[in-house]
Amino acid sequence: MLLLRPPGVYAPQDDTWLLRQALEDAALARGARVLDLCAGTGVLAMAALRMGAAEAVALDASPRAVLAARCNARLHRLPLTVRRGDLADAVAEARDGRGFDVVLANPPYVPSPGEELPRRGAAMCWDGGPDGRAVLDRLCARAPALLEPGGTLLMVHSELCGVPTTLESLRAEGLKSSVVARTTIPFGPVLRSRAAWLEERGLIAPGQRTEELVVVRADRP
Repeated sequence: MLLLRPPGVYAPQDDTWLLRQALEDAALARGARVLDLCAGTGVLAMAALRMGAAEAVALDASPRAVLAARCNARLHRLPLTVRRGDLADAVAEARDGRGFDVVLANPPYVPSPGEELPRRGAAMCWDGGPDGRAVLDRLCARAPALLEPGGTLLMVHSELCGVPTTLESLRAEGLKSSVVARTTIPFGPVLRSRAAWLEERGLIAPGQRTEELVVVRADRP
């Protein structure tokens, strides 16, 4: 798929395609209302529309990502709604009676040395705090508020963030959760540059230069 991607906007890659495949495997109900959180180029939201979603909303905190998603939707002639915002904005919309049947999320999850998450620049796309869970934990806690009854969250992240923690957090919120897809990939440039720090923190084994990506599915009863 031809995509426009300005500098600083997350490039679709292994985690994107793993999440897309999980969406396809989930057999999206025709007419579903879909939210794509941390949407980047909007590629996942557009995929949902092609799979039969009646409405898809792409949400991203980056102005450049919002512009890219809008341009890509026009390029592919898809009726994608694109907004600048974050998790809190999505929850507020859902509470107004506009919940989602499917939520797709590829949030920042790379462990990063700084306590504060970046507010600008490309690192917004991947920095997830010291354990990689700064955004993941908030999303797990708020997932039920986003979903319609019977709705599904599909979220991708690295094993380095603690897959059991994600599953337990979602279950604590009353959601049925499981891992539905996995793949192992070599470290990309960001993880390679942080390998020594990750080893010092015990997040990877000495010499480890691969990570497992997982898609977690959580269903609201």
